Amino acid sequence: MKLIIGNKNYSSWSLRGWLAAKQSGISFEELTVHIDGDDWQAMKRQQDEFQPSAGKVPVLWDGDVVVWDSMAIMEYLADKVGRDRFWPKDDAARGMARAMVAEMHSSYLPLRRLCPMNIRRSIPIELTDDAKADIIRILGLWAEARARFGKGGPFLFGTFGAADIFYAPIVSRFITYGIGVPGFAQAYMQAIWEHEWMQAWIAAAEAEEWTISAFEVPVDA
Repeated sequence: MKLIIGNKNYSSWSLRGWLAAKQSGISFEELTVHIDGDDWQAMKRQQDEFQPSAGKVPVLWDGDVVVWDSMAIMEYLADKVGRDRFWPKDDAARGMARAMVAEMHSSYLPLRRLCPMNIRRSIPIELTDDAKADIIRILGLWAEARARFGKGGPFLFGTFGAADIFYAPIVSRFITYGIGVPGFAQAYMQAIWEHEWMQAWIAAAEAEEWTISAFEVPVDA
């Protein structure tokens, strides 16, 4: 099994796909490509297997199966290894976790645009009203998940799972841009940031040799 990702400093969707692959427990080969570079453009032209992704990352390649989009990758892996590895067993908890993941996948565009993921930097920023609304919504969901279902551990639903995979890049953004959060959220963010897989990703991001200028200067608020 191969996972093609874009980079580790900026690519939030690559992080989600990578964490999903790690959570699956299946051994996989990691291929990092510069999505704006000549090598990736040449690979897309030469390898028909990558064409359905329209050149986007992450892409999971498992034999004859090609899956793109981080949510689809996670669901494919959950089907492969057992859904309990990703989702809570309790019906109410699983329902909320699914809704939170779907909302993360489709929402929060103002926050994403204003605060692109950039693990290597610390960038104080003035938030727009729309970005503030996104942050309030996210913190409300975190609070409810922790209060109702988080008794079994430090993560949103106790143990590490799908919701944590999808909100890990939000944790990164909050840290990069100095977003103030209440104590319960600080504890949750610390648990995510100190997770061994996140630490490995962060170390690799800090060692990357290229930069993407558009993500180095945040959009003016």
